[in-house]
Amino acid sequence: MRKQIVVGNWKMNGSRVTNEILVSHVINDVNENVDVECVICVPFPFLGQVQTLVKNSELSLGAQNVSDQVKGAFTGEVSASMLTEFGCKFVILGHSERRMYNLENDVLIGQKARSAIANGLTPIICLGESLEEREAGDTKAIIKRQLHGALGEVGHESLERCIFAYEPIWAIGTGKTAKPEAAQEVHRFIREEITHIDNYAGQQVRIIYGGSVKSDNAFELFSNDDIDGGLVGGASLSGEDFKKIYLAAKQKNK
Repeated sequence: MRKQIVVGNWKMNGSRVTNEILVSHVINDVNENVDVECVICVPFPFLGQVQTLVKNSELSLGAQNVSDQVKGAFTGEVSASMLTEFGCKFVILGHSERRMYNLENDVLIGQKARSAIANGLTPIICLGESLEEREAGDTKAIIKRQLHGALGEVGHESLERCIFAYEPIWAIGTGKTAKPEAAQEVHRFIREEITHIDNYAGQQVRIIYGGSVKSDNAFELFSNDDIDGGLVGGASLSGEDFKKIYLAAKQKNK
């Protein structure tokens, strides 16, 4: 069975005071339930602080973006090797907000994933459609384009090193959530696409759901065969809510 994983995406939130409170609120439960992987992806300025807070715990650290470049004259960018110096193990790539506001495309996202993998990071590659695309019946076509566009740069040999997150854009920050059966249908489609490339990888790669995951819908979402956890946005800023989502993932392994 694939190990469930819950990833908190703090986005552009946090402070030194609130970070300490939030991490302390969840860390004990994570240490006691190691059968589910737990990650928090924090803004760059807080990596050093949170690295210290999660030291010697089962709570893993991740970043929200990385450059496709190794080093050099790229003002404002952060390289994969820099992230690993701060103990990062994961990095979110291609989040819909970066696709929208920073105009990131599938090729660039794949190049970033390749750089992450080369430095020992696990890329969490986001895939998802807009409301207009969904209503037009284009969901699977959009997901297929994004998936293969990124993998064309990553390389099929590195497929097993990736995690994929289905995050319907129309559900992010809106309070709307895909119905569990609809989310499962897209997750199954992603897994089938991966299986066409590599049958073994298709069974092993984790595919998580990100689209207004909350404490009251997490268990129903995670109960589906092809949903291996969640990419949690707003709810990851509440220690109590994030713990409940994490424990909901734990129930799937029982």
